[in-house]
Amino acid sequence: MTQDTGIGPLGDADWPERAEDLRTGFAGALNIYRTMAHHPDLLRAWAPLRQHVVKDSALGPENSEIAILRTGVRLGSSYEWAHHVSRARALGMPDERIAAVLAMPAGPDGLLVRAVDAIFEHHRLPAELERELAAAFGREAVFDLIATVGFYSVLGTILMTYDVPVDAPVAAEMEARPL
Repeated sequence: MTQDTGIGPLGDADWPERAEDLRTGFAGALNIYRTMAHHPDLLRAWAPLRQHVVKDSALGPENSEIAILRTGVRLGSSYEWAHHVSRARALGMPDERIAAVLAMPAGPDGLLVRAVDAIFEHHRLPAELERELAAAFGREAVFDLIATVGFYSVLGTILMTYDVPVDAPVAAEMEARPL
């Protein structure tokens, strides 16, 4: 379901002066952040957490992508799904591994999917699952997993509230190479 809020990604001509320094970095690169630019102070506050969750997570890039993909599935966010299929492919993850996130993959990916599902269903990790995750990935990675699900849940809510379009290069990739 789409809705017309009249809010969408800001072009360079409409970019807020209070966030001008962010326009040429991460914030100007994607429609989600161009939409968040309607609230420059939030966008600025978002930057350090984004750096940690997206770039510096103890989960590592592939495990983070599994968690983000499953979060996108649980939210029903086509933007998150498309963008993170593209990112997972760029990491060298095969399509079969990515597609497995739609169901219940085996091994460590399945452990991450179970954790994301638990967070969505219970807003917590059951003690046994938390112990399994800590043993497999480390305790800091468990915190980063929880933060990643929260971070992408907020992004997904913004994406769907404002019906943010998938960025053109990612849309073209998904059309040329559907999963």
